[in-house]
Amino acid sequence: MAEVINDLLGVPGIKIVQDYEMFNFSLDSIILANFVTIKPKDTLICDLGTGNAPIPLYMSLNTNAKIIGIEIQKKSYELAKKSVKMNMKEEQIELINDDIKNLPNRFTEGYFDVVVTNPPFFKYIEGKSNINKNDEKTIARHEVLITLDELVKTASYLLKNGGTFAMVHRPDRLIDIVETLRKYRLEPKRLRLVYPKENSEANHILIEARKDGLKGGLKILPPLIIHTADNKHTEEVRRIYNNEKE
Repeated sequence: MAEVINDLLGVPGIKIVQDYEMFNFSLDSIILANFVTIKPKDTLICDLGTGNAPIPLYMSLNTNAKIIGIEIQKKSYELAKKSVKMNMKEEQIELINDDIKNLPNRFTEGYFDVVVTNPPFFKYIEGKSNINKNDEKTIARHEVLITLDELVKTASYLLKNGGTFAMVHRPDRLIDIVETLRKYRLEPKRLRLVYPKENSEANHILIEARKDGLKGGLKILPPLIIHTADNKHTEEVRRIYNNEKE
């Protein structure tokens, strides 16, 4: 493993351990951790597919809730443990090396107040893909070990009634996502489109749903623009990255 230590954030200087041979955290995780609604009364948060723990580390700056990160890949799990220890967050962040689909055997139904995930974006079609389904990067990007349906089903099981589910995904999966959320009693309430630049097509979505929420009431938030015309991060993205409040 070619491990390196990078800044996760500018302020207050959270560090994260990465291995460039593996799938590393991206801005997707940071904008999701910034987007999700965490209420003062929320005490238990679960991050499904935590990787090397960028989402729990970011969220720990803005909540005192207990955060449990689930990661199936042993190498990513070990990197996450090093990052949590380095930032002295062991009391708040707990990491579990397990399959998301196995979580109903670990936790009672309705255990968590909030569930978040930056999941694999792409469908894996057996026999129609030349990718290596055992490769770590492939597992992180493609639905090799878990499908969208299985992920949302587990998230719904873990959430208490009225609990919050949030994820980042691709715009071309939006219809699948909304249908699947409703299938498992998660009603979409907030949606934000993410654009690489102004006047470009959206390349990510941020979506938040409420367990057993009333039908309807979806809010479409203003767009999030990542880069300026000269390829610098926009002011909003810099604030998110540095965990600065307006």
